[in-house]
Amino acid sequence: MYGKMELGLNEAQVSINTILTKAMENEERPIAISVADRNGKMIAYVRMDRCAPLPQKIAIAKAYTSAIMGDDTGAIAQRMKEANRKNSDLGDPGLMFLQGGVVIKHSDGTVLGGIGVSGLAADEDEELARIGLNSIQHLLN
Repeated sequence: MYGKMELGLNEAQVSINTILTKAMENEERPIAISVADRNGKMIAYVRMDRCAPLPQKIAIAKAYTSAIMGDDTGAIAQRMKEANRKNSDLGDPGLMFLQGGVVIKHSDGTVLGGIGVSGLAADEDEELARIGLNSIQHLLN
């Protein structure tokens, strides 16, 4: 029998609330945030008022991609570009290779899930996702 560490609703909510606190400093730039478990299934999601539909879908896809591929979406995008590969080459239409998704790992390296943020410039999305990740690091040991 195997025992698996699981990312829970508490960690997802702490992460989302931390990201929202930072994002609300500029409510004129609304974002969407998604947290997924290791299988890419959504644990929690939120969008700010007036967030456009596309960033909402992209945030979900970034969290999913980070979780199932076990890496940050910016790093995956760079590898795909260097290998001259496209999303469709992997056979999963849910994958999103844009910066702004970060993988959540246990201190032993086990992938627990992913955080996806969308609505700003890609590097700003990633910065916010990292803020959320940093807010739960102490809970992942």
